[in-house]
Amino acid sequence: MRSGRIITWMCGALSGALLTWGAAQAEVRMENVIASKVLGEPVRYAIYLPPDYRQDKREYPVLYLLHGGGTGQPADWFTLAGIDQLLDRLIKDGRIRPVIAVAPDGRRDADNIVATYFLDDADGTRRWETMFFDEFMPAIEQRYPIIPGGDNRVILGISMGALAAIVYQLQAPDEFAGTIALSPAFRRDEQLLALSSSGYEARYGGLLGTGLEGADRMTDDWEKLRPESLVAEADMSRLGRIPRLLIDLGAEDPFFAGAADLHLALKGAGIRHRFRVQEGGHDWVFWRSALKEALLHADAVLTRDYGE
Repeated sequence: MRSGRIITWMCGALSGALLTWGAAQAEVRMENVIASKVLGEPVRYAIYLPPDYRQDKREYPVLYLLHGGGTGQPADWFTLAGIDQLLDRLIKDGRIRPVIAVAPDGRRDADNIVATYFLDDADGTRRWETMFFDEFMPAIEQRYPIIPGGDNRVILGISMGALAAIVYQLQAPDEFAGTIALSPAFRRDEQLLALSSSGYEARYGGLLGTGLEGADRMTDDWEKLRPESLVAEADMSRLGRIPRLLIDLGAEDPFFAGAADLHLALKGAGIRHRFRVQEGGHDWVFWRSALKEALLHADAVLTRDYGE
């Protein structure tokens, strides 16, 4: 058991068992929900509340955490990444200011056979991105003491979630102070075409459309997700001043080429950003090693330490 921590496992958002150690603890609530009319069902999330949260009357900036695909889920940030422990240490050491961190559940359902990518489905059946902007963020920022406005939000994603984080930042730059993308899952055309039928359906059946083979997979939605297209449509007036984006991945990552395409597109457009390549692959060993720098970057854009 870890000291200085309150861990709450909640059913809905209210019931459960509470384990407490010490004073002025940080708190992690693993099972919480908001209602969603867009999805027609509750949306689950996990949340980290910083030390002294219960005593302070202050408001906090917010860090939104988007998990990876496949078996990825909100709890991964705490059980696999240990982000709560790292936040505790960085806050205690004065390296970052206290922040609330929220990890929404981006799975389609419990089985998650078809990925959502935290975006809207091609046929509009499931509109996860719409829900996030229209319902989730407003509900979270009303429920908890969060400083209002995009300059007080940062988004951090892993793999599938990192791709969505980049999409969000480039398409809605006023909504976030900055973005950290760890191993963003940008595939090139040849990687999309090489997927088996089952592999395609699991990854893109919702996002691009089901039952597509060969060149039919390269839909208008696919074209919009190309790094070059995302950057071309970005608002330069908001993104050109400070390095809001941090892209960090391992040299052996299977999505390295797509991330490099994004880096070159951003560089060509004059959008300041950070592109870090380290030893490692597309796994939790790498993501845990990259998390400290990710949180330091988040604090830098929140506190304007990069200047503006």
